[in-house]
Amino acid sequence: MTISKESQGRLREVAARVAADVEEAMRSDIKRALRRCDPLLTEVLEYALFGGGKRIRPLLTVLSSSICGRRDEELYLLSAALEYLHVATLIHDDVIDHARTRRGRESVRNKYGMAVAILAGDWLHARSMHLIGQITGPEGLSAFCRATGAMVDGEYLQLRHAGNIEMKEEDYFAIIGRKTASLISSTCVLGAMFAGGTQEQQQSLGRYGEKVGVAFQVVDDLLDYLGDQQQTGKKVGNDFIEGKITLPLIVALKQADAKEHGELTALLSGDRSGPNACEHLRVLLDRLGGFRFARQHAEFLVGQAVDSLQIFVPDGDSESYELLVAIAGYILAREH
Repeated sequence: MTISKESQGRLREVAARVAADVEEAMRSDIKRALRRCDPLLTEVLEYALFGGGKRIRPLLTVLSSSICGRRDEELYLLSAALEYLHVATLIHDDVIDHARTRRGRESVRNKYGMAVAILAGDWLHARSMHLIGQITGPEGLSAFCRATGAMVDGEYLQLRHAGNIEMKEEDYFAIIGRKTASLISSTCVLGAMFAGGTQEQQQSLGRYGEKVGVAFQVVDDLLDYLGDQQQTGKKVGNDFIEGKITLPLIVALKQADAKEHGELTALLSGDRSGPNACEHLRVLLDRLGGFRFARQHAEFLVGQAVDSLQIFVPDGDSESYELLVAIAGYILAREH
């Protein structure tokens, strides 16, 4: 699936505008919420929230609400709440992974220490729940809590399968479905819910978000091997170094003959920190079709995501529909 240059340009324009509106909502909310709090918390939150990021989740929230017929100022505060949770998960991920960098600069954990990072992530999670409960009521808060619970379960599944060369495709998709897609799906559902969308509209946008979320993670896992470190802000081969078994590797292990399987196993069980080990693995994954399969599956998922939007084609906001389709295409084209 490809998107036209015109659609790409329009998506960039709208995404920049939404990001600016959401950041304004975040700054106002933090100023209001932290009036009597320790200034270090304000400093850490500003460092974590305004250090870059694609703001994909807020954009999906805004478009999901718009396609169902509502777009007003409170929508940007709802979108900010969902970005709070996303950033909280990044902070906590960096604590779990002992990550030194995030988005090309020091991680919160590395700059401020573990205790400060955990507490900042906790505050963002709590504030996110507070705002979503206020804006969408018990039904929205329940949907949000299901997504956050699924994310934690996904982390546990990932820990269980770390370094497990017997891991199956279904295990991989169970992990990313919970860890990544659940939150993206919930952003779309909450946007539709905020707009008063029908149950069918909420379900369709939830499916779209789920498929987009899984495709996003598959492409992310490809970029871990094939991306440019200057663009991704992450060390190439980082998943391999951490012992994470992702789709290209699962496919390669499945296709490998005895000799190749032995090579893969030796790489996974040996010293993974050197550049030669990662390059050797990358050559094997390419030869065994791991990258090709992952790419094709991401394309299939994006097609499913776009199909989920069909109920909006006759009547909904056509611009929002076109932009949601463009986001799906962007996922396949992204380089960072």
